[in-house]
Amino acid sequence: MTKRFSALLAAATLLLAGAAQAQEQIERDICVFDIAGQMGPTMAAMKDWRAAALNWGLKANLRVYTNEQVAAEDLKAGQCDASLITGLRARQFNKYAGTLDSIGALPTMEHMKLALRVLSHPSRAEQLTANSYEVIGIAPIGAAYLFVNDREINSLAKAAGKKVAVLDFDPTQAKMVAAAGATPVPSDITNFAGKFNNGSVDVIAAPLVAYNVLELYKGLQPDGGIIDYPLLQLSIQLVGKEDRFPTEIAQKSREYFYDNLDKVLEQLKRESDQVDPKWWVDIPDEDKREYELMMQDSRDQLRKEGYYDGDMLDLLRKIRCKLDSSRAECTAG
Repeated sequence: MTKRFSALLAAATLLLAGAAQAQEQIERDICVFDIAGQMGPTMAAMKDWRAAALNWGLKANLRVYTNEQVAAEDLKAGQCDASLITGLRARQFNKYAGTLDSIGALPTMEHMKLALRVLSHPSRAEQLTANSYEVIGIAPIGAAYLFVNDREINSLAKAAGKKVAVLDFDPTQAKMVAAAGATPVPSDITNFAGKFNNGSVDVIAAPLVAYNVLELYKGLQPDGGIIDYPLLQLSIQLVGKEDRFPTEIAQKSREYFYDNLDKVLEQLKRESDQVDPKWWVDIPDEDKREYELMMQDSRDQLRKEGYYDGDMLDLLRKIRCKLDSSRAECTAG
């Protein structure tokens, strides 16, 4: 009788544990910006994230958006519990995380990887939370390069008077283009490639993953090129309503994004390998040094004007100095 009672008690305990686990599971709507739609690479990656999230007690309903602005606005309106959007667009929700994509702050992917390792640590959770929103995942989407319809536009001086597409929601881009003497043409992620491909603008900045997806080779033909100098490292960020994601789930999500970084980098390499080498345009080392100084000045000015977060800029400087202590900014006391 005692053994039978013990067996019944054990079974009841298991049933209660299962019921409690089921009760603890939460269901949330996750809106995903993928310009390629339902079958795009970003959605594919988020489906893997969704499978992992079940183990954290999160059932995620994914909704794809080909218009990033709508994905961001639906997050504000409460139609999404979280939205996956570019870091440039995410800056409005969290300036600290959005400053990761600041001009020239991360020269290489190695710098980006180190920054992402820091940001995935639990000690950064507080800075990734602001204004009732929380960044619960960050992944790289590659460096942004200048695509030009005339490969002779290989210096700042030669960009003067040219039309350059700038994202209309990011005033920092228009400021920098105007400072170079070029004409900023307000655009968004859904139409900037079309403007380049049909000749409405002479220059755009884009990651290599856009080369095939947005058919940028059309705008490069016949005499264009890609300037072989990365302007900034771009990110995509999962921004959630703070009160919709328990602390533990938010942290597990951030760690998942970092732990799966190699998969993302493999995908980025596959996309960059699609670029025909004939489009690359080398620029002299002295021009690169000039660009580096210009971008440093731009970051300092945009920090003063409140567009960039000072704490993030300080972190990125430490990362640059860790990987190259000979930089002038690292020896200036």
